[in-house]
Amino acid sequence: MQEARRFVAIGIVSTLAYLVLYALLREVTSAPLANAAALLVTAVGNTAANRRLTFGVRGRDGVARDHLAGMLAFAIALAITTASIGALHLVAPRAGRTTEIAVLLAANVVATVVRFVLLRSWISRSRNDSAQPVQAEGIDR
Repeated sequence: MQEARRFVAIGIVSTLAYLVLYALLREVTSAPLANAAALLVTAVGNTAANRRLTFGVRGRDGVARDHLAGMLAFAIALAITTASIGALHLVAPRAGRTTEIAVLLAANVVATVVRFVLLRSWISRSRNDSAQPVQAEGIDR
């Protein structure tokens, strides 16, 4: 339960940072580009924070693997949010920024659930794998 609470807290901070970045970038670029850039920046910080604070992983062991999982979660989130913003623009081509942000917020909630499941299984598995004792070849136990 504590793990889920920490993940939610980090998710809220990450989502707020994402929304601020998106709103700022949206003033100078397209919705898909603003979305991708804001999501990429926050995904790296989100993975690092969850690795340490939610899943209790410290040190450099497995950091590349864990960030690879974070990038996979980023790709899934990018697909979800890009599809959502694309659908909005098809349904309501003149939708304002507030509507865009509301749609992206909802899409981020879905992406966050996917991120939690993915990171939890990947990081927990890697942590458990590294905790397993290594058996020497030719020695039966």
